[in-house]
Amino acid sequence: MGERREASGGGIRWTVLAVLAGVLLAVLLRLFVIGVYYVPSGSMLDTIHEGDLILGERVSLAFGEPSQGDVVTFTSPLDPEETLVKRVIAVGGQTVDLVDGAVYVDGERLDEPYVSSWPTVSLSDLEGSAGITYPYVVPEGCVWVMGDNRTNSRDSRYFGPVSVDDVTSRAILIYWPLPNVGLL
Repeated sequence: MGERREASGGGIRWTVLAVLAGVLLAVLLRLFVIGVYYVPSGSMLDTIHEGDLILGERVSLAFGEPSQGDVVTFTSPLDPEETLVKRVIAVGGQTVDLVDGAVYVDGERLDEPYVSSWPTVSLSDLEGSAGITYPYVVPEGCVWVMGDNRTNSRDSRYFGPVSVDDVTSRAILIYWPLPNVGLL
């Protein structure tokens, strides 16, 4: 009457291969394309909040250096185990100056709608700082980074310029918590 087919195991084999391919793809994306970062402080308020989770893309860094205005992740100059998130204010060859609470790059005052109304001050007098004096010319191959929350951010004003080799990604998206989800 009815024929009975025996399971060949082919379906299971393809399922296992598909799962392994998916895991391999996820690992490769995580290693070479996308970085996932936890933001431990309020140094980027109001753009990024303490506790936010962000995605950073790595591919564009293989084809060029970060640009002024990019939000980037990078290895902390003070602790190589720590990843920081800040905004690129100036790139190699540009001059940064702090005058009357405002940031100037190459003599032009930056329009910074993402910064609170608190003035931007030098951090060179803090213990442990790099002792930066202004105006300051950013060395080639480096970026000058600052947190958007200028009164609560240890950034290039404190530790100096960051080598582009230490930049790990361009932050592109806040993905958690849900009320904060948005493009950067």
